[in-house]
Amino acid sequence: MKSRLVLPALVLACAFAASAGAQVVGYNFRSGDLWVDTQLGYFSDYGRRDRDYFVDDLVNSYGAPRYLVNELLDKRRWDPGDVYYAAALAYTARRPLGDVTREYENSKGQGWGVVAQRMGIKPGSAEFHALKGQMGKSKGRFDEHGKGHGKPGSVAPPDKGGKEHGNSGKGDDGQGEDEQGHGKDKGKGGGQGKGNSGKSKGHGH
Repeated sequence: MKSRLVLPALVLACAFAASAGAQVVGYNFRSGDLWVDTQLGYFSDYGRRDRDYFVDDLVNSYGAPRYLVNELLDKRRWDPGDVYYAAALAYTARRPLGDVTREYENSKGQGWGVVAQRMGIKPGSAEFHALKGQMGKSKGRFDEHGKGHGKPGSVAPPDKGGKEHGNSGKGDDGQGEDEQGHGKDKGKGGGQGKGNSGKSKGHGH
């Protein structure tokens, strides 16, 4: 009698576990960190609900080139969560976003954890914790915007506490934008951006 009851219980338990796992890491980002995978799933959903604000946040917070973000979403059909993590890795590793996207596309489905380590972002490192901190700030902004704080389509405020993007460099003519969308800083303060109140002619954050 007990054996008859145990089998159905095991089946139900397995089904429940599979369902719970799908809710947490249903997108299968394979970052190597459950919390990161969970946030990326949230960003995927948010990016589909409010694409304009999602793109604005990547441009302002991570210095991601708007044209490349839109290309990844539209032409390459990337999931918003993948686009988000690529921008976050590029920012943290101080590499152009194009480098990270090429590495991911050449990784043959090995997942973001492998790509991050190739970018020098190792699990448990200070850089990895900083990356997770930035992700938490993004989720906070998305949550607030979703509650009606701010106007639809408004630009997400840049992270004023963060550092200048390490990818900012000069174009071929010394003043153009590089791949990360940064121009040559004409403002005061040794090239440190001052947000909307600064005098930089770049796309700073």
